Amino acid sequence: MVQLFLREEAKRKEDLREEDSERAKRMIWLLKELESVIWSLITRSEARLWIYNTISCITSLTPYQKREVFMSLLRTRSKKGNQTRILQWFSNFSSTGLRHKKGAKALSQFAFVHRNICWEELEWKGKHGQSPAVVATKPHYFLELDILRTVENFLENVPDFWTSREFADSLRDGDIFFVETKFFVDFFVGLMYEEDSRDVWEVINEFLMEESFSVLCQHLLITLEEQEFCAFLESLCKYLHRRMEPNDFGDSSCLLEFVLSKFSGCESIDQLLLLNAVIYRGRQLLKLLHDEESQEEQAKINDIVSHICSISSSTNSFVPILNECLKMKTTGGIKILGLQSWAFHYALSEKCQSPEAWESLFSNNGISFRKSDRFALLHGDELLEENDSEMDDRASTKRRSRKKKKSKKKRKRNSDDDNSYGHGLLDLDTSNSKPGLQARDGSWLLSTDGFSASWTNADLPEHLSKLCFSTWMKWAFAKWRNVA
Repeated sequence: MVQLFLREEAKRKEDLREEDSERAKRMIWLLKELESVIWSLITRSEARLWIYNTISCITSLTPYQKREVFMSLLRTRSKKGNQTRILQWFSNFSSTGLRHKKGAKALSQFAFVHRNICWEELEWKGKHGQSPAVVATKPHYFLELDILRTVENFLENVPDFWTSREFADSLRDGDIFFVETKFFVDFFVGLMYEEDSRDVWEVINEFLMEESFSVLCQHLLITLEEQEFCAFLESLCKYLHRRMEPNDFGDSSCLLEFVLSKFSGCESIDQLLLLNAVIYRGRQLLKLLHDEESQEEQAKINDIVSHICSISSSTNSFVPILNECLKMKTTGGIKILGLQSWAFHYALSEKCQSPEAWESLFSNNGISFRKSDRFALLHGDELLEENDSEMDDRASTKRRSRKKKKSKKKRKRNSDDDNSYGHGLLDLDTSNSKPGLQARDGSWLLSTDGFSASWTNADLPEHLSKLCFSTWMKWAFAKWRNVA
């Protein structure tokens, strides 16, 4: 049976036997072997995408801090351009003046309103030009306008057009950026660095402060090379050295911020990627392992985890392993704790296939539990009252009917999948002398969260492995704080 080490030990260093130390060193060696196999299972780019998504969940940064972190990611590009963009924007004339669009509409409106200063700048493809009066009655004549020569004339001789209300209105919906997005991005960056435009930097500052950190991460981090990502992490870490109490480690976001706050240079990037994979992407790793192409890796991990569980079951103390972690750099020690927790995640997913196995695990690890009824929760001696209102009865009947249908469909889908884990079913519990329905889908209320949620076979491995990691981190944090 897996020993989860959820109860803190008060052993002193002199109380630890040499045998305990050797077991701990053997465990560390096995966990490093596990790390090697996991790296053969995932790609580096995949691991980076995972950590980008995890970092995007950070919520503690102020708008100012967020802006400072992302300001360093902007890069300079050269300006480009061609005639195609001019034609795309300004040649949208129609045979009726009512349907001119985008730049064409702006050009025609400005030309009529300010015909005394710009009509002569219109270039026509025919043998002669057209007068305002003729074009007003026959707007399809605009289709004969030489767009490229006309725009060139306006650039040189009609500067008022480019700051006019007509031209501004054509740009207001932002469609112009879809003509060629890269050109406008490059042009904007040129204004930032080559001309150091104050107006542009004000727009950037406002955008970075108002946009969510999550969106900025998801759109900007993916463009970074590894050195740039390391620089981003170092910049981010400046704002994550906040005071944390051990209880915070039950919160995934706080835990991530603590881990990142210990980041120091590119040598730690592999450890961060691996730690993120085993803590926040544990289920994805299991799915990868169960692919047909990963049979070799699964066999190796199964063997390694079996040895890890064997060692854990032969000792009652986590102190030797924790001491070994404390000898490492902070990030390295945290990585070992993360690998240990994922090893338990894997073991529980593979070995706990029956209600009896789960309840034995709970009992052996000091976890109080109650069976959870999927239709109505029974708390201790509390029973369903027979004098409930008629309305409650009808509502309950409808809920039961829907859930029964859903349960039948679920059982039908999984009836041929003997190797599926996380979907074990329980019959009605006839051993309990108290009346009332008992759990049919293998779900429990646990003391780990104050009996507040119903945990099923599918969710328990991840829940307990994260509980282990956060518990061990509390102990490690207390020791690191004492050393500091």
